[in-house]
Amino acid sequence: MQGWKHPVLLSHEQLLSECKARRQKTSGPGGQHRNKVETGVFLKHSPTGVEAQATERRSQAENQSKALKRLRLQLALEIRSQQSAIEAPSALWKSRVREQKIVVSDEHFDFPILLSEALDVLAEHAWEPHRAALQLDCSTSQLIKLLKKFPPAFVLLNQQRARRRLEKWK
Repeated sequence: MQGWKHPVLLSHEQLLSECKARRQKTSGPGGQHRNKVETGVFLKHSPTGVEAQATERRSQAENQSKALKRLRLQLALEIRSQQSAIEAPSALWKSRVREQKIVVSDEHFDFPILLSEALDVLAEHAWEPHRAALQLDCSTSQLIKLLKKFPPAFVLLNQQRARRRLEKWK
């Protein structure tokens, strides 16, 4: 894995170049434009098999943007990097933590990157938020808040803890 880079760290263009994209007509609101034009976007990240889609907009460009964002979040959720956990906290993480508080909107480009790093460190620390937060120089409650901004990440934490017979977080 020497030289391997987690896919959430790639630019939009780089990530798209690693994806198989499919366009498709979709049904639902949007009138004739939506039913006649292939506005739905389905992305599959070839190296990992992780998929995402967007079909709710009438514009193919808007759906591609949404699908790409969803793909980044899925990659953050599903792909673990031990190297990231060892090197954490990254410069980006340090720039987003102020007085142990994580400052990032779940709409920001950096969010999937930070989420991925947090999950990598949690995995490295056997899904124990207290220990992961110490390494990441943030409070445990801030780490949990970050995960709750993307509910599937919080579900993953509790699934991993249940597998280890640890108490679930609420």
